[in-house]
Amino acid sequence: MIWSRHNILSPSVSVDTLTLWVLRGAAGAAMGVVLLILLFLAMESWPALRHISIERFLTDPSWNPEENLYNLAPMLSGTLYAAAGALLLAALLGIASALFIAYYASPHAASIYRRLVELLAGIPSVVYGFWGLTTLVPLINQLHPPGASLLAGILVLTLMILPTVALTAYAALLAVPGEYMVGATALGLSRWGTIRGVALPAAKTGIAAGIILAAGRAIGETMALLMVTGNVVQNASSLFEPIRTLAANIALEMPYAMDDHRAALFVSGLTLMVLVMSLWGVAARLARNGDG
Repeated sequence: MIWSRHNILSPSVSVDTLTLWVLRGAAGAAMGVVLLILLFLAMESWPALRHISIERFLTDPSWNPEENLYNLAPMLSGTLYAAAGALLLAALLGIASALFIAYYASPHAASIYRRLVELLAGIPSVVYGFWGLTTLVPLINQLHPPGASLLAGILVLTLMILPTVALTAYAALLAVPGEYMVGATALGLSRWGTIRGVALPAAKTGIAAGIILAAGRAIGETMALLMVTGNVVQNASSLFEPIRTLAANIALEMPYAMDDHRAALFVSGLTLMVLVMSLWGVAARLARNGDG
């Protein structure tokens, strides 16, 4: 039997085309779900946004729905403070962990350490919360009462997002072309000189993307922070003062919220969604710059 070029290529082309359309459909479905969630939050928030101005959500004297006061600013600041503090610590520790696994540890030690980091990623957030509530909060209370505080939230959140930063940074370092490392070694650079001058610059886009991914989780974390931060609606002036985050506020008050109170909680959810989508936009821009 004589096979033509068309006979040989057409099955492969058909499979590739089908795969392409399946992947496009899956990506479109995922985007559709995100847009539907955003639309749902906007619709549920509209009863509050219709007669409560954005300015009031930032300038009302306090958060007291019974008195028609809906100041989200203290909870927004608490969310950002906790996420920023945890992200700073997790970025430093996570990148250091990735460098240790990739360039300093023996193969056996690197394997054990990597599995421990992966194990941290699989622990449920409520377990982190229990640990923080029963161990970390009493320790901080001995240092500076009341214990349940912004500092406790930052430390617990750091442990939760550390695996995301460490594992994505490790993957980015592994993706650095071997020719770069061989060339740096041939030039006589030390191990740290090679890491600082070659590996980290080459992997910076992947590392940054991992940090942004971790930031998204930090902003939206609920249960662990609800258990260790004290849940006081205030602008914290120190690391030892209690705070309440937007996500924790939704979890606490949604079961009994009604009318404008319920809609205001959806405004909180919409705010969180906008923050996460902004991070997604930054990550997409970094990816485009990295590809360029």
